[in-house]
Amino acid sequence: MTTIPAASNTSTTAGAKAHARAQEAEAAASGAPDAVVPAETWTGQITADRGDVVWAETVAGGSYAHRVLAAGSSVRLTDIAGDACASVLLYNADAPWERLNVADTAKVQWQVYTAPGQLLLSDQGRVLASVVDDTSGHHDILYGTSAEARNVERYGDGAPEGASPAGRELFAVAAAKNGLGRRDIAPSISFFQGVTIDAEGSPTFTGSSGPGGSITLRTEMPVIMLVANAAHPLDPREEYIASPLEIVAWRDRRTDPSDPRWSATPEGRRAFENTADYLKGRGIA
Repeated sequence: MTTIPAASNTSTTAGAKAHARAQEAEAAASGAPDAVVPAETWTGQITADRGDVVWAETVAGGSYAHRVLAAGSSVRLTDIAGDACASVLLYNADAPWERLNVADTAKVQWQVYTAPGQLLLSDQGRVLASVVDDTSGHHDILYGTSAEARNVERYGDGAPEGASPAGRELFAVAAAKNGLGRRDIAPSISFFQGVTIDAEGSPTFTGSSGPGGSITLRTEMPVIMLVANAAHPLDPREEYIASPLEIVAWRDRRTDPSDPRWSATPEGRRAFENTADYLKGRGIA
C-alpha cells in the first residue's frame, strides 16, 4: 500500500501532485501489478536474437491491458503464480471491424484445443496471430470471458472498478481506449484456465497447469490486442481468483512460406495466403 507523505494533502493541487508521484515511484520500485515497464529498460529473459522488446507489463488479477502491435511481433503471456486467466481479443489495427472469430478459428482448423501451430483467424479468413510456443496446455476457446450479471450473481459485483470485475467489463474499458465500443467486443479466447469437452459434449473445467506456464503468439497482421485478466466463468471456486499475468512483446518476423506452419494444413495455407494478399495490397508485405 502506498504511504502518503505527511505533507501531502490531496485536497490541494500540490498535495495531489505529490501523492500521484509517490504512487508512481512506489509502483516502479516494487514491480507492482499493472506497472508498465519502459520497453527499452526491461531486463527479463528475452535473448538478444529475439529483437527489441516493445511491450513489458504486469497485469494484476481483475485488470486489463491493451496495445497496438506491428505485424511480426512476438507476444509472450506468462501465468506468474498459476491463477491468471488471460482472455484475449484481436482486431485488425487498420480496419478494426475485422476481428478475431473464435468459431472460425475452431471449425476451419478442425480443432477446438489451443496448441503450437494454431492460427487465430479473423472473420475475413485471415491470420491475425499464430501460436508459436506453449508450455501450459490449459486454455479455452469456447466459453469466452465473464459477464457483469453473472459476476454479480456469483460474487456480488462485476464492475470494472470493483472487487470481482467481469472480463467483458474490463474489455469495454480497454476497447474504449482504442476507439472501440461494446458492440465490438466479440467472443474471446482464454489462456491458462483449461476446459475440455467430454464425449457427451459437456465441459470439464481443468484449471491451471501451475505457476510459470506461458504461451507465445506471433502477430501476422498489425493488430490491436486487448487482454482481460479475470476469473474464468466456469471456475467452480467460490472466491474470485485471478493472479498476475506478465506480458512481454518483441520485434520478430511474420510467418512466410518457408516456415513449416505455412503449409502444415490446407486450411492454414489458404489463411496465410489470404493474409499475404491483403498485406501486399496495403503495402505492408
